[in-house]
This record gives sequence, structure tokens and C-alpha cells, in this order.
Amino acid sequence: MSYELLQHYWWLVVSLLGAILVFLLFVQGGNSLLFSLPETGEQQKMMVNSTGRKWEFTFTTLVTFGGAFFASFPLFYSTSFGGAYWLWMIILFSFVLQAVGYEFQSKAGNVLGKKTCLRFLVVNGVVGPVLLGGAVATFFTGSNFLVDKENITDRLMPVISSWDNQWHGLDALADVWNVVLGLAVFFLARILGLLYFLNNIDDKGLNSRSRKALSVNTLLFLVFFLAFVIRTLLADGFAVDPVTAEVFMEKYKYLANFIEMPAVLGLFLLGVALVLFGTGRSIFKAGFTKGIWYAGFGTVFTVLALLLCAGYNHTAYYPSIADTQSSLTIANSCSSEFTLRTMAYVSILVPFVIVYICYAWRSIDRKKIDAREMNGDGHLY
Repeated sequence: MSYELLQHYWWLVVSLLGAILVFLLFVQGGNSLLFSLPETGEQQKMMVNSTGRKWEFTFTTLVTFGGAFFASFPLFYSTSFGGAYWLWMIILFSFVLQAVGYEFQSKAGNVLGKKTCLRFLVVNGVVGPVLLGGAVATFFTGSNFLVDKENITDRLMPVISSWDNQWHGLDALADVWNVVLGLAVFFLARILGLLYFLNNIDDKGLNSRSRKALSVNTLLFLVFFLAFVIRTLLADGFAVDPVTAEVFMEKYKYLANFIEMPAVLGLFLLGVALVLFGTGRSIFKAGFTKGIWYAGFGTVFTVLALLLCAGYNHTAYYPSIADTQSSLTIANSCSSEFTLRTMAYVSILVPFVIVYICYAWRSIDRKKIDAREMNGDGHLY
């Protein structure tokens, strides 16, 4: 594999991890409904235990996503995680609250109280998807950072990247389109959470309320998602000259990317169709409980296509609005050829890990959660 092919391979791997992470946000989406969806404390307990058996998958994928980004594209890691640290710290802190909420709510001697721990889960269920969606949106809208690789020779302060203002990532929330995608991811997470409850919980009352909530959340998701996609396709994009590596603004860049990469466009359209099919069939067919799998695969395909569109075809995947030439591409921000090649050998193990996760998932979900189990002696959150 050539150096260029390795760069594209690792952008594919990182994008796939990001897409899987968005699917696994069904845990956060389900938790955001803990006080609005159930009618009884028993139903609330079933919801907590339903998502509680999967929250480690989401947290582990988030850490793996960050680690893969650090190893393959270290300049992005140092620029975004080091510069926009307030945004990322709030995201990570919300996941810490989630861990506390799950592990301590039913423990003896919990001085916070069970309701406080449940509120922690709700906070993570709202803050996590919204801010992660806003962070991903900056791949298309840009961020306020500067990159000067000559600073590496500065003995006193060898810092390549710096943020151009004092907000350090919170300024992303001042761009309405970042918020729009953040809200789209939030409502998508709620849709996936509702679909997962239908598949994982055996309770007629809760299932009926889940189907009703699906309609509202699907409508809101479509409003925000379509608004962001249409705006992005019609907006100027950050293109890269393949010869000089100069970054410049190009009209309809992301629309052109889809047209010039028909496989990516097909993946995107297939993903959207699967999400709509899984959601629509779950709303209109009372006995249908497999919507999570259609919508889940659709989410992975859609997000993967969007991230590939942001990085492939001579595009700056992390554009700078403070200095266009500081924008990051998969070529100017990646690790050395030796590092990428060595990691490529290690990545051969990824399919085995995925198989293990599928096996563990199937074992955990072999039996649906019901009221009888909530009154048993097994491990409960």
C-alpha cells in the first residue's frame, strides 16, 4: 500500500468508528427519555436496565475513536482536542456523569440519591449527542484555529496549533448550523433509543408510548437533518489543490464530492432509506420490533458517507475559518508512513473484535427485559 492509500485507508477506519459511535448513541437517546416516556417507576427501571447493559459499548467506542484519530491523524488530535478543549471536556464530563449515574444509583450508601443519578443519565443523554453532533458539523463549517509547523523549532514553546480566540471550542455553538446538526444527532439518538426499547423491552404500555414518541422525534430529526444536508450541499466547500496543496473555497464542493464519488453517494442514500424504513415500519406496524437494525445500519452508512465526503476527493476535513491555509487534510495531518503501515497490520484484528461484540450483544439480549426480571435477584441498575 502506498502512503496515499494508507492515508485514505485510515480515514475510512476513523470514519467507520465515528459512524458506529453515532449508532451507539441510542444509549444516550434512550436515557434522555427517562422522565418523559415511562408512566411508572417499573417502566423507568426497565429503560435504565435496557440501556445500562450497552453503555460500556458506547464509552469504549468513543475512546477507541479518539485513540484511532490520535494515532493516524495526530495533528487533528492536537489541534481539536488541544485547542477546542472546553467542548471536548464537557462531552467527556457528561460521559463521566453517565458512568456515575449507572454504577451508583442502586448502591447502598448513595448520598446523591437515585433521582440525582437518573438526572445524570439525562444530562449525558442530551449533552453528549448535541455536542458530538456540533463537533462533527465543524468538519463542514470550519473552526477558529491556526497551524504553523515552523513553531516546532521554537525551544521555548514548540506548539504547532493554537486557537484563535479564548472560547476554545465553545465558539462552535455560535454557528447555527453546528447547532442544527447537533439537534439532528440528538433526535436521531432518541429515535434509535425508542427503536431499541421496542426490540429489547417486553411491556405493552411502554411499547405503545415508544411508537407514539417515534413520530414526533422522527419529524424533528428530518427537519434538522434535511436543513443541514441541503445547506451543506449548496454551500461553498474547502477544496485542496492536489498539486500545490493550497486550500481554496469551491462552490458546491460537497455536492461535487457526492457526484464524483458515486459509491459514497449510494451509501448515503441507502443509509437514509434504511433509517426511514426502520422508523416508518415501526410507527405504522404494531408488531414490528426489528426497526433498530434497519435504522442502525442506516445510521452507520449515512454517517460514514458524510465523513468520507468531508475528507476524500481533495477536501479539507477540518477547515480553518481563521486561516484557510491552516486547514487540515488527510495528507498534511497524518502520521508517518511507518506508523500508518504498522497500524494497518494491527487493524486486521478489528473484524475479530466486531464478531466478539456481536456475540456478546446477542448473549445479553437473548431474552427481552420484563417486569418479572426487574423484581428478580439478578444484577440490576
